[in-house]
Amino acid sequence: MHWQVTLHPKVQKALPHLPARIRDVFAFLVKDMRISGPVRGDWPNYGKLGKVRHHCHIKKGRPTFVAVWQEMEGTIQLIEVIYVGTHEKAPY
Repeated sequence: MHWQVTLHPKVQKALPHLPARIRDVFAFLVKDMRISGPVRGDWPNYGKLGKVRHHCHIKKGRPTFVAVWQEMEGTIQLIEVIYVGTHEKAPY
């Protein structure tokens, strides 16, 4: 069964302003989550941020770009990406 991935409105607003390479890697991450779910131990610096929140690095170095997502409760398998951008502004 595949997961449904939604993007928080803030993520939708931020995406066009990110570098093209970051958008490409982020799109690959979203595709990976749709197929394999929210636990992405195969991504750089992946970690759980509590019971249902996760994060990983999209790009290492300076600036570091990260994505933060959470599992949503309900009857369907749903993940909402709540942040994509630089490490300094990440909500954790």
